[in-house]
Amino acid sequence: MGGRIARMAGDSETQLRDRGENNNVARQPFLIGVSGGTASGKSSVCEKIMELLGQDKIDHHQRQVAILSQDSFYRVLTPEQKVKALKGQFNFDHPDAFDNELVMITLKQILQGKTVQIPVYDFVQHSRKDEFITVYPADVVLFEGILMFYSQEIRDLFQMKLFVDTDADTRLSRRVLRDISERGRDLEQVLSQYITFVKPAFEEFCLPTKKYADVIIPRGADNLVAINLIVQHIQDILNGGLTKRHNGCSNGHAPPRQRRTSESSSRPH
Repeated sequence: MGGRIARMAGDSETQLRDRGENNNVARQPFLIGVSGGTASGKSSVCEKIMELLGQDKIDHHQRQVAILSQDSFYRVLTPEQKVKALKGQFNFDHPDAFDNELVMITLKQILQGKTVQIPVYDFVQHSRKDEFITVYPADVVLFEGILMFYSQEIRDLFQMKLFVDTDADTRLSRRVLRDISERGRDLEQVLSQYITFVKPAFEEFCLPTKKYADVIIPRGADNLVAINLIVQHIQDILNGGLTKRHNGCSNGHAPPRQRRTSESSSRPH
């Protein structure tokens, strides 16, 4: 399988480069939602898909696949909410913690082939930074987050929905290590927040959305069989499948554009 994967990535890189030279094809981006519990491996799955497509070896301004994270769209907290957040007493796993209106605006702009500005969230200070990440028009957009499928309005925009299914013990251990090493939190606060907010919110808001997934990926990025199937489907799209389906821009979206993208590397809260 390793040789086949290498060939896939190599062939894909050549094909994407060749397609990048032709900017006269107008087509609508293919949106893929990637959901799953905290620290389930959503970002790793997206990064593995990029790697197998050869997109990680291409200059940012030439990439045809973009990755966005729901974490970028946390709401701006009030002073009172920020005080709670710093004490680990704010529920970042509740649907209301996200700016879904901004998510919708951003996704609609992406579908129209526009360049968008994505907020950058500071997980140490629990606030938005005074900077943005520019995401250029792309042919395929992977949008990952714990509650990507919770809102029907947002869910219906995805042409493919993936759910990364990783057991709770693995997710908790990953979260503990991440929050302590990357976000300067102590073990007691991490565990308290998990028991009080994260676990109940997962069971109430995230897990029920698993039924909307087209593909469920057990074990996350380690499941190369599932990821290879998804990669092959994306390759088909990049190599002309979407052009056939959306020939003539039947939905009125996606004007001719350059193959550029930048991506967010934020991790789930």
